Formats: sequence, C-alpha cells, structure tokens
Amino acid sequence: METHLRVIRRLADGELHSGEALAQALGLSRAAVWKAVHKAGAALGLEVRSVRGRGYCLATPIELLDPARILAAIPRQPRNRIKRLDIYDDIDSTNSHLMREAQKGAPSGTLCFAERQRAGRGRRGRTWVSPFGTNLYLSLLWRYPLGPSALGGLSLAAGTAVAGVLETEGVPDIALKWPNDVLWRRRKLAGLLLEVAGEAQGPSLVVVGLGLNTHLDADQAAEIDQPWVDLEAVSGLGPISRNRLAARLAERLTEVMEKYGTDGLGPFLPEWERFDRYRGEQVEIRMGDRSYPGIHAGVTAEGALCLDIEGRIETFQAGEVSLRPAREDRSPI
Repeated sequence: METHLRVIRRLADGELHSGEALAQALGLSRAAVWKAVHKAGAALGLEVRSVRGRGYCLATPIELLDPARILAAIPRQPRNRIKRLDIYDDIDSTNSHLMREAQKGAPSGTLCFAERQRAGRGRRGRTWVSPFGTNLYLSLLWRYPLGPSALGGLSLAAGTAVAGVLETEGVPDIALKWPNDVLWRRRKLAGLLLEVAGEAQGPSLVVVGLGLNTHLDADQAAEIDQPWVDLEAVSGLGPISRNRLAARLAERLTEVMEKYGTDGLGPFLPEWERFDRYRGEQVEIRMGDRSYPGIHAGVTAEGALCLDIEGRIETFQAGEVSLRPAREDRSPI
C-alpha cells in the first residue's frame, strides 16, 4: 500500500494524530509523514488539516470499507454465496477489474469494492464520479449456464435489490427508472451498469456494477450532467454505515443473481412495478440520434420498455429514458 494511503487509514477517524505518533506507527520519518499527508490531500481530494504542535487530522472523518466488518454483517447462509471479496483503495473501475478477473477464471460470486475509481463508468460511456472514501462503488461477478440473451431482464431484477435495501434502510420515495437508474424525487441516487460476455447458447457471465451516492461535495459533482442526490441530502435520514450498507447490498444482490438463474425476471416484476413511479407519464426514449416520445406503459415479462405512442404500444429492449416532469424546469434525468 502506498505511503499516503497508509497515512489516510490512520487519519480516517477524524481525530488529531501527531506526526511523531504517525511516524512511529508506520515506521516512517517525520519528513516522510509530512510528504504523505500533503500527497494524500492532493491525490485523493481530501482536506487534511495541520494543527501546529498537535498533528494532523481529516476535516471530515471517513468510514473506510473493511472486509471483515462487511462479511460479519451478513448471515452465514447468504454469506456462502460470496466466494471472494476484494476491496481496493484505488482502482480504474470495479467493473473493468472484474471483467478482467472473469477472463482469468474468477468464480461466480466474486465481489469487488473500491474506495476510489479513477475511471468509473456509467451507461453509454459516461464517467461515474468516484471520490475517495465516500459513496459505494461495487461490482459482482456471476456465471450462468444461460446464453446472454436470457439475461435481458437482469438489470431490472438488480434494480429491485438496490431499491429494496434502500427502502429498508429508511430512504423514502425511492423510484426505479428503466432500465437501471435508482432515483429519489426525480434525482439520481444510484446507477447500475451490467456487462455480459459468453456464448450464444451459454454459458455466460455478467458483471453487475453499482455506484451509490452517500456523500458528494458540490465540487466533486461538478462533472455530473443530470440532477443528482446523495443519501446525506435525504431529509430525516440518520447516519448510515458504509460497511453495513455494503453488507446489505451484497447480501441482496447475490440473492437476486442466484434466483434469476433459476426463475428469471418473473418473481421480481411485482417489486419493479411497485418502485416504477413513472408509469403513465410522458417520457422520451433515446436511441442514438433518434428519440421516441410517448406514455410510459410499463415493461414486458422479458423486461422490455413499453411505450404508448399515439395509441400504439411499442417495445424497446435498449435505449435511454428521459422523464418530462410536469413542472416548468423540465430537466431530463
């Protein structure tokens, strides 16, 4: 682990730590500690404060992810679905990492978290803003005997897992937007990215990636080109432990992945419909440089979007849905 990351792990509690104590604990010189503190602030975007004669501290404490805490928070039987758990301080992308690991033979049930992504990815080539030590960035690898075409509804099933966990944690007004966005009051709280590889008739593998905003500074979110929200902004919601939330998501996502392999999308459709708060609204689906306005008319049993276009129902297997709020600031989401 690089020196500046080792120092940040010591400072994560937000308490003051003297340069002498840090040097002794980490086996460094005082000068090396000073350099590491300044590198951490610059490289990780963290505000590290220096108090003359007393030491260093983070302006805001951070709860770093701990594999032991995550696994301990998952009951034994569902914990058995997780065959491997990796946590990285710094990575290009959890999805990219697991796609590479899949090609090396990583087992179904491999789970990857990161404290920061340098090249986090959303749908359609978007960047997923991924600052260090905040939010949740995770990917899960699952293998199926099915061909890739049978996995078309998996993003909807995974969406119900995320929405259900957030609802259980006390987050009100959670909504799902086809095919894989999690919204709170029309603002994006989380997004899913599924990547599939395999033979036409099977077997296949899928990596399900999730980015969930727990805390984003305005400066960090400056690159986001759509309305967004984080859990800290949800009124009345108490503190949520990142490790506990990571455990709940891992437990539920692995359950959904397993059940989808045996039962398909069907068992998850009632939950999807419960969280689909935009049925009956005017929307627009965009595919490349073409757009199709209509009334959102639900989804098919296979997970395709149904759009009522002037009284004619059309179905779409892919595309990007833009909501048209019934208010003057009709910003797309």
